[in-house]
Parts: sequence; C-alpha cells; structure tokens
Amino acid sequence: MSFDISSLEAYKQDFIDGFLTTLSASLLALVLSLAIGTVIAVIRLSRVRLLEWIGTVYVEFFRNTPLVIQVFFFAMGLPSIGIDISEFTAGAIGLSIYTGAFIAEAIRGGIQSVPSGQMEASRSSGMTYVQAMRFVILPQAFKLVIPPLGNQFINLVKNSSVLAIIAGGDLMYAADIVSSQTFQINLTYIFVALLYLVITLPLSYGVNRLERHLAQTV
Repeated sequence: MSFDISSLEAYKQDFIDGFLTTLSASLLALVLSLAIGTVIAVIRLSRVRLLEWIGTVYVEFFRNTPLVIQVFFFAMGLPSIGIDISEFTAGAIGLSIYTGAFIAEAIRGGIQSVPSGQMEASRSSGMTYVQAMRFVILPQAFKLVIPPLGNQFINLVKNSSVLAIIAGGDLMYAADIVSSQTFQINLTYIFVALLYLVITLPLSYGVNRLERHLAQTV
C-alpha cells in the first residue's frame, strides 16, 4: 500500500468543487427536509383522515424504499417524461424527500411528547389548530427532538454521496474519478473521508451545544 500524497495535488480543484457541491446539496436538503418533515408530522397528527392517510403513505413509502432508487427516479425518470432537471437538483430533491420522512417521525414523536393540555389550552384561548401548532406545540417539540434531528442531519450529509451515482459532482464523484486516474485508491478515499468529517464534526458539535443550551433554558 503506497501513499503518494503528491499524486493528489493535481486534482485539488476537483476536490474543492466536490466539497462545495456536497456542502451545497447537504445544506439545501437540510432546509427542505426539515420543512417537509414538519408539514408531514403535523398532518399525520391532524384529525382530518385524508391528511393523516397522505402523511402515513408518504412516510412509509419513502422511509422503506432505497434512497438510490428515489434519486435515480428524479435523475432519470423525470427527464423521460419531459421534465429536465440537473443531477445536482435531482440529488438534492431525492435527499430532501427521503430524509424528510425520517424527520417527520422524529418531530411527530416530539409533538406527542408535549402534554395534550397544551393544545387544549391553546384551542380554548381562540387559536386555530395551525396557530396552536406554530406558536405553542412545535417550539416545545423541537426542543425535545434536537438529538434525533442532529443524527438525521449527519446521516443526510453522508447520504449525499449518492449523488456520485448520477454524476452529481460531489465529493464521492471526485474520489471515483481521482482514484481511477491515479490508482491511489486508499489514499483518495481516506482523504475524502476526512473532508466529510470537516462537514459532519462541526454539525455534531453545534447540535450538542444547542442541546445543552436548550436544556439549561427549560
């Protein structure tokens, strides 16, 4: 096993572009999946049977089918019916929808952990169901689900490597190209693993700090 670090020097720009693509796709998917997960969690707990059914089908379908298939559908399936989107967009959408199903379950658990009297008190004070969720229930629920949300966000960053299979230009895609051209396979993938840590470790640290801060303010 040889580690000739100088062999990677010529591919510096590929790694930079891959890192920025991975970071961009992860941040976009993080925001979208949080929004999707929140909406799905709320409608799954609504008393409207149709909305509850739609939320349940969404969670069960996307949580129990492979992420690769979902990303392939957006990257290859949509263009086949005349909807052209870039590989980056297809990957970000796939990541968002897939992660949104897991986040929905985490937030639903948080909402159910809030005492039911909170909703009853909010409704009796004149709030609608949506207003009670927005101003009373969800703020408390998010405090309770910070740890599982943090885990899902870290998984999202790691799952972004799925962009490589659709030539999404991410870190893993850069690693595949560089390793095939330099034959420094072990060195290339170790280096890329370290670049993933550059994203996930600060995220993990930030979630832990936020969790401790919220615990002190409760």
